[in-house]
Amino acid sequence: MNLSRRTAAAAAALTLAALLATTAPAATATPTAAPTAAPDIPVANVKAHLTQLQSIAGANGGNRAHGRPGYKASADYVKAKLDAAGFTTTLQQFTYNGSTGYNLIADWPGGDTSQVLMAGAHLDSVSSGAGINDNGSGSAAVLETALAVSRAQLKPAKHLRFAWWGAEELGLVGSKYYVNNLPTTERSKVKGYLNFDMIGSPNPGYFVYDDDPTIEKTFKDYFAGLGVPTEIETEGDGRSDHASFKNAGIPVGGLFTGASRTKTSAQAQKWGGTAGQAFDRCYHSSCDTTSNINDTALDRNSDAVAHAIWALSAGTTEPPTGDTYENTADVAIPDNGAAVTSTVTVSGRTGNAPAALKVGVDIVHTWRGDLVVDLLAPDGTAYRLKNSSGNDSADNVQTTYTVDASGEAANGAWKLRVQDVAAQDTGYINAFRLTF
Repeated sequence: MNLSRRTAAAAAALTLAALLATTAPAATATPTAAPTAAPDIPVANVKAHLTQLQSIAGANGGNRAHGRPGYKASADYVKAKLDAAGFTTTLQQFTYNGSTGYNLIADWPGGDTSQVLMAGAHLDSVSSGAGINDNGSGSAAVLETALAVSRAQLKPAKHLRFAWWGAEELGLVGSKYYVNNLPTTERSKVKGYLNFDMIGSPNPGYFVYDDDPTIEKTFKDYFAGLGVPTEIETEGDGRSDHASFKNAGIPVGGLFTGASRTKTSAQAQKWGGTAGQAFDRCYHSSCDTTSNINDTALDRNSDAVAHAIWALSAGTTEPPTGDTYENTADVAIPDNGAAVTSTVTVSGRTGNAPAALKVGVDIVHTWRGDLVVDLLAPDGTAYRLKNSSGNDSADNVQTTYTVDASGEAANGAWKLRVQDVAAQDTGYINAFRLTF
């Protein structure tokens, strides 16, 4: 965040224990239509992006500032993830202080292109550090939300556009350049811009921009549903990239967890944390590393980003061709340990399962090649979905398999069985669904 006042990366897998400890116990699922609500954004995924940004800074002089190689490497990292997920990406170049800067713009196919909903975050750091809270946190949450859009194959009514801005720390340079170079007709199509700058402060508050009433209410209602009180954001008002859009007459909103201001006693009583201490003592400092993140704040705000995108774009997913039975309770997968299962119980059907049973698998894992995945029918028959592979070093298993289960009775407890057969990588079952 651009305000006037002024290690080694932790593995993302280390956050899993805290994440899993807060999940609800497993429950028997019932048939549902495809969900229209936003999915949970796994904080482990968001922190994995932060780890990458920390590593990029470490390999490039300790920062990711405008005009420095760490910034371009950060943009390249985000762009590669989006390209692989099916976005149309553009690196927009500009020049400032004699150096080339970049804005990264990513469009999701579909939606009404005369009604564009944008979400963005600045990707640059100050020159004194890696900038993990400011603003790797917002950048990573926006990236993971975009990837969730792809995983869901979201079909929103509005056209979705995501952005990562350059040179924000030097005066909102990148976002100003983008807005100023939008033709008037294109600018009029942008119906809202959501900004996320510093959303994982270590001594966090929960601040909501009070600019556009609809966007503000969307965020406030979300946090109210969690039982988390919010306050109006004032510390960085007008000093982050939303100002570039607001000044052009575009409705804006966003989230913030605090920078160098001091948390009051009343705020500490409301949110926890330490009164008399800055929301972020490492603001614009070399200690703004992956250790400078509050996991709970990052998790809540990342989920709020996705909630706003789904709600404000009026998104829906394609309905399945049949009934869907789903279990979204997280199940930890022991590293190089025993197999674990997630269960959905099917009832009220007649006859056998279909010859083209759809098995939706969503596993968050840091090395998917370690995993063996089976579908277990109610009678215990195992259908192999995925073998382990020492050469498959990518993360996560997020796909739909088709199984000929016509020899199995439809009703009963179906299980997804997952075993990690090699050491040093961890994860969890995020969701398991069957579509008949």
